[in-house]
Amino acid sequence: MASFTTSDGIKLHYTDEGAGTPILCLSGLTREGRDFDFVAPHLSKVRLIRLDYRGRGRSDWADPATYTPAVEARDALELLDHLVIDKAAILGTSRGGIIAMVLAATAHDHLLGVALNDVGPELDPKGLETILTYIGRNPSHKTLADLLKVWPDVIRGFANVPETRYREEIARLYDETPDGLRITYDPKLRDAVLASASEPAPDLWPLFDALAGLPLAVIRGANSDILMESTLAEMRRRRPDMIVAEVPDRGHIPYLDEAESLAALREWIERL
Repeated sequence: MASFTTSDGIKLHYTDEGAGTPILCLSGLTREGRDFDFVAPHLSKVRLIRLDYRGRGRSDWADPATYTPAVEARDALELLDHLVIDKAAILGTSRGGIIAMVLAATAHDHLLGVALNDVGPELDPKGLETILTYIGRNPSHKTLADLLKVWPDVIRGFANVPETRYREEIARLYDETPDGLRITYDPKLRDAVLASASEPAPDLWPLFDALAGLPLAVIRGANSDILMESTLAEMRRRRPDMIVAEVPDRGHIPYLDEAESLAALREWIERL
């Protein structure tokens, strides 16, 4: 287990495996480095670095006011500094993709390329409303086995997923305790998200445009309720050179070990 301490005194957990092109994996809003367990075995000749954001996974909890993409982008840069890595590619899932775009705008010279997993500069309001229904709250189910029975109905847009995959997924998302299932992140993350949701949505297109000059890949779940088809179309118009994969039978977010996802990621890695 490896960790480092940020400039504001927060201890963050990370993993650093493999050798080759450094790829920093940034997970979704409530998730952590283990979210990339499914794709990691399929990526060779790369150095895969996975960060647990502040307040998530095995990292320290912090002031909820610091649970923002800007601070999390700073944490990512400080991790690269800690590892003495001048440039890295970013594989960003959902929130991680937003952080990647922030980094493109603020630390472009430190990036080798960016791959966005089911996220873009516009977010579907329907998906955001869904997130607000569960973020920061523990499930009512007492055991992982109980939750597994209903999990296919809880997540949306997924089909042809084996039960073993669902079992692996929920084991990463919740801890089983004598008092029932518990989320693996600071419940006060909800406060930060609600505070952000109360403000007018920022224009993220300038951040997307800051990806200019970097090898870019975008993976979209065909049934996504976060990355809209119209947004993807505009992204393609602005970056006709970007690699695009749409993954059937997947909502938000693809697991990244699907054939379509892997083909896109491997082409992207070749371009880095």
